[in-house]
Order: sequence, then C-alpha cells, then structure tokens
Amino acid sequence: MKQIVSVSLGPKTDDYDFKGKFLGHHFYVRRFGTDGSLDKAKDLLLQWDKKVDAVGLGHIQFHRTIGSGTLNKETQKLQKLGSQLQIPVTTGDILRGVAHEWSLRHLQFQFGNNYFTNARVFFFSGMANSTIAKVMSEYTDNLTFGDPVLENGIPKFLHSIKDLELYAAGIHRVLQWIPSKRFSNAALPLHTLNQYIMRKAVQKAHIIVVPYYNFFSYLKDYSVDELKGKIVVTSTAYADRVAFLKERGVDVIIDTTPKIFEKVVGMSVLEAIILAALNIPQSRLRHDDVLELISEHKMDPRVVYPSGQPKRVNRFAYVIHPLSQEYLKKVKPIEILSDLVPGVMGTIEKVAAYAPPFIYSKVTGIKSPTGVEAEGWLIALGETPEQMQSHSPEFTTNRILEAAKTAKRLGAQIMGIGMLPKSMKDTSVEVAKHAVLPITTGNSYVASAALWAASDAVRRMDLIKVEKGKILNARTMVIGATGPVGAICARLLAKAFQHVHMVGRNIAKLLALQESIREESPEVKLHVSTRADKNLMDMDVIIAASSGAGKILDIMRVKPGCVITDVTRPLIFSREDVAKRPDVLVIQSGEIFLPGNNVEMNDIGLPPNTAYAGLAETIVLALEGRFESFTVGSDTEWQKVREIYRMGLKHGMKLAAISGVGGMISDDDIVKVKELALKEINKSKTP
Repeated sequence: MKQIVSVSLGPKTDDYDFKGKFLGHHFYVRRFGTDGSLDKAKDLLLQWDKKVDAVGLGHIQFHRTIGSGTLNKETQKLQKLGSQLQIPVTTGDILRGVAHEWSLRHLQFQFGNNYFTNARVFFFSGMANSTIAKVMSEYTDNLTFGDPVLENGIPKFLHSIKDLELYAAGIHRVLQWIPSKRFSNAALPLHTLNQYIMRKAVQKAHIIVVPYYNFFSYLKDYSVDELKGKIVVTSTAYADRVAFLKERGVDVIIDTTPKIFEKVVGMSVLEAIILAALNIPQSRLRHDDVLELISEHKMDPRVVYPSGQPKRVNRFAYVIHPLSQEYLKKVKPIEILSDLVPGVMGTIEKVAAYAPPFIYSKVTGIKSPTGVEAEGWLIALGETPEQMQSHSPEFTTNRILEAAKTAKRLGAQIMGIGMLPKSMKDTSVEVAKHAVLPITTGNSYVASAALWAASDAVRRMDLIKVEKGKILNARTMVIGATGPVGAICARLLAKAFQHVHMVGRNIAKLLALQESIREESPEVKLHVSTRADKNLMDMDVIIAASSGAGKILDIMRVKPGCVITDVTRPLIFSREDVAKRPDVLVIQSGEIFLPGNNVEMNDIGLPPNTAYAGLAETIVLALEGRFESFTVGSDTEWQKVREIYRMGLKHGMKLAAISGVGGMISDDDIVKVKELALKEINKSKTP
C-alpha cells in the first residue's frame, strides 16, 4: 500500500486519514495541519522523508502563471526544503494548470457547447486564476478582474486578458492610480467606494471565480444579496465551503479539482498520488501525462448543486419599439410632458427615433418543466413604425445592431427582433449578418400562434360540432396560399380542419402545394382556386396571408360567426371595418403564456405571464439552448414552424390570449360575437 502525506499550513482541526484505490494501487492518505506554523511544516517534511511515497504541500500560495510576481516566503522555504528530500514533494501546480483548463472545456462541451457563452464573469483575482481567465475569454468577452481594487486599492477594474497581462507586468495605465501610502491610510471614503463597486460587480456577474487560497477572505463581505443565483468556479470545494455558498443562495459550484475518492482532497494530494502511482519524481511529470490520465480515468470536474437540484439559467434579449405615440407615453417623463404641452408628441416621436437603445425591462422567473430557466432583457428602440418608414432601412438596422451590442454586454446568448414594418422585411437578414449575437425574428412562432389562436377561437365560438380527438369539420380558406406565410398557414390548417381552400394567383404553385400537403395530411380535403370570392360566403375560417387580400376579402360578404385571422402587416382591417360586422371575429395574433410561477417584466400591454409570440420564440430558443439564427428574413420555413411549436410545448408554452384589432379578445367578447352570429343565422332560416 502506497502512503501519501499532506502537510498543510491550514488548521489541524481539518486533519483526516482514509484509504482508497486509484490507478491500480491502494493508498493510505493522511493530512497534518500546522495551524500556520512554518516550523511545524518543516519538521513534518523531514519526519516523513523516505517513510512515505509522496508529500503534498497544502494551504499555501500557488505559483502564478502570469506576471513576474514571486511567491511568499513561507511557500518558497517549504518548496526549497521539499526539493532536498528524497521523495516527491509537490504543490499540485501541474495538475492544477491542466485541471483548470480541462474543467471549463469539458463543461462547455458537456452542457451543449454554450454553458459559458457570453456570460458575465467576475474574477476576484485574475492573477491567481489566469488559466481559467484565458480559457473563459474564448467563450465570452464579458470579463471583469478585481485585482487592482483588492491588491492596490485602485477603484478600477480590468476587462480583458490583455489588460490583465499588462497589469501583471506592472505597465498597465491603471497602476498610475495607486494612491500614496499616506493617502490610502486616510482614505476611508476610497475604501467604502471600493467595497461598493466590488459588491456591484459581483451582483452583475453570472459567474464568479474564487481562488482556492484565502477562499473565505474573498467572500466574507458578501451575502445572499450579492451571491444568490450565481455560478461559483473554485478549486477543492470542501464541505464547509459548499455549506458557506449554499447559505448564500449560490445555484452552482464548479470545482475544478477532480473528486476520485469519497473524501474531497486538494490538488497537491492528488498530484502526490499520481507521482506515487507512476513512481516518478515531480520533475518528470508533464502536462500531457496529466491530461491523458484525466481523460482515461474520467477525472472530471465536480459540479455541485447546493439546492440538490440541477440548475441552469440561459439568457436572451428581445428588441421592442413603440407601436404608436401612445406607447411612447409609457415612459413616465414623456407622459408628464405630453400632459403639460399638448401637441408636443409629434416632435417627441421624431426625436425619440434618434435615441440610443435602452433597457426597458429585465425579464425573470421563466422556468421550463424540464428544469431549465431563462432570464432576459427587453431592449427598446425609440422608433415608431412611422419613423422607421420615414428613414432609410440602414437607420433602423444600425440601431438594432447597437441593441445587439448592449444585449451581449448584458450576457444575452440570443436576441429576438420583431414587429418590423413590411417595408423592412430584409432588415433581419442584414442584422443577422453583422450582429454580435444570433438573431431570430420570431416569425415562425408568430405564424404558429396565429393559427393556434384561430383554432381555439373556433372551438370557443362553439358554432361547429367538435368531436373529441378528431379534426374540425369546418371549411377554411387561405388567401395568398402560395406565399411563404400563406403556405405555412395552409399546412397548419390541414392539421386541424377537414376542408382547406387555397387561393393564389399561380395555379401551378397551388397544385404543387396541394400535392405536398396531401402527402402530410392525406385525410384533408384540399381545394385550389385563383378566386377568393367564389367560396367566400361558405368559410368558417379565413386566413389573410397576403396584403392583396384587402382588395378581395370583403368582410360584409362573409358568413356570421366566421373567424378571420389577419397575419398581414400592416393589418388589412381597421377598427372601423371590424365594427361593421360585430357577428364576425377578426384575429390578428395569438399570445403565449410563459412557464414559471413568478414571471416578472415591465408592462408590454399584455396580461401577466404573457408574451407576444415573437418574444416567446426567443425565449423557447433560450430554454432549448439553441443559440442560433433561427428565423431570419421574410421566407418563414415550414420545418421551423413545426419545430418551434414542438419546442414550445416541451417547455410549457401555452396559448394565453387572442389579440384582435383593438387589443385582447376576452371571453365576453367571443360570447357577444357568438350571440350576434346566432341571431343572424336564425334570421336567415326564418321564411
């Protein structure tokens, strides 16, 4: 049996001994703490020389892999003495360097190649964790280093690996801020400022990297207010450290030290075990050897969920803009000004178009039944649709690209854009080409939700006999069926209704579409025509999927109780048009109920827990971890409509509300339409 001793400058109360097996050898491992006594540590090294197979030095300052800083005197003396012994004595530096890098790369891959992507990461000491910092910089630009604040009392952070390297070399411009000793001793306000900016930096971070050495000293001033919901990356997370973080609401602890025994032991002990198993001196251990061992023996990083349940939170952003001057008044100062100065809104609308993107709301509390959570930000532009159309497309494109930069700084991993005027249909393509984040327009879910709402409305109107488990025995029509949106609407209707009439200008395209849908839904009766007026009065549901529908869809000619879904933008029907037929239900979209008991965001004109379908698509993609440009351009793809619908169901999305020309359509509204429709139907039956 091979014997390993850990000589630690840490407290003697943490001593342990245990037996285990690794790399085909049995080990007896013992720890001896010295309560900080360097002399006792030296005595222990001499005592165990030639009596054990290897010694690990613990609770000491580790070598830095960046800069020219030297180790403290205690560490230097112990290492010098260790080098004179006839057995391997190690601090675990080689294993530590490999494990730090391997841990991040392994977890990034294991959790979908996007776990650290664009996260906001705060390092208490980039100097102590430079290997982690360099790897993390491959996944995110949102790095913050607290070294200047903690080491020199400078109220400034570093934000890149280059800055950290310059700081480590002693040539960074931030070092010019170092206060004189006399000033710093008397500068209580400066100390208070440093504490404040440190707390804010920790609060804003998604991930916090805490060095192993002096772990509790770094975190002693932080409570639930700063640490709740965080991911903490550290090394050798002993039980007391896990308990400390659990009390402060940390969601995930990533321990870069592999756990190969039931007992958690430090890097120095593990490296001593490896040296003893391979029977080689510390000087012969290579990074490649360690990496091979980690890979072959699955010495993976330890992921601890203090709550006992796996926790993952993905992040999104969504760009919104005011649909009219009334929406601008949701900003309180503008509302007050409009009351004080009548007629000023026209000027405000023009000025607001030039405003930089700003954060309108944080969105929290979204939780999928799968356990994955999402949080995000609504980023507002100041442009109304009228202002968008009065400027060049590049004007709005540039502002959306600026919004994407803001979203990235916040930590979003995907951004949605929606509700753009039809004249800007190609804007999303340009944005997707140049944005710093994946982009989606949300149009796939918008199409799905619109038909979802139509089907639900028909069932709630209850004018058509519904048999459980069967498609509706009703007649539906799509005007503009050969267009990209119309074709999708036709396919979706074929999943829910028995008769689908497809109207378009090109008969060859209609026949091709009919053939394609028949393969997917052979039981549905499909009809094609170049004229809508021919069967208009027989339809139970009509989908206006083309702007040209406004010329041929006469609302006065449709049957009572008909449900019209207008998916064109701008809408072909006004409030005045709809008012002419109170016995007809006109829908513009379906809104989505978000999963989660405590969804919170500022007012967007919808009931609680409810989002526009375009926003919901962005959230679904975030929950799924699909950080890619999903729906872009004007040609919505049928495959993606089906895919986003299925993903939505998987993550608990439900149809929450139906929107009409005048806003949300309530149950009472549907009852009124039904009552009036029945009156008209009964009139027509009366001789």
